[in-house]
Amino acid sequence: MKKIQLFYLEHCPYCKKTRKDLEALLKLEKYAQVQIEWIEESKEAELANQYDYYYVPCFYVDGVKMKEGALEYDDVLEVLEAAVN
Repeated sequence: MKKIQLFYLEHCPYCKKTRKDLEALLKLEKYAQVQIEWIEESKEAELANQYDYYYVPCFYVDGVKMKEGALEYDDVLEVLEAAVN
């Protein structure tokens, strides 16, 4: 299984929607073992500055940027699929 990093901001409405979608997907057996490193950009700015992205939420899978910005359910699903395959 590949490593997922999720950069987000606590009060961002797009991040809240992505969190809701992600939590629903992680309840499915196929994705239950997926581990996600949650990185709150404002609290871990030094780490966040080491990555090349402009918008949150932003997903990296094995160090490669996959999705960023206003994400839909299918975008989050695609990230999880990339992690388990």
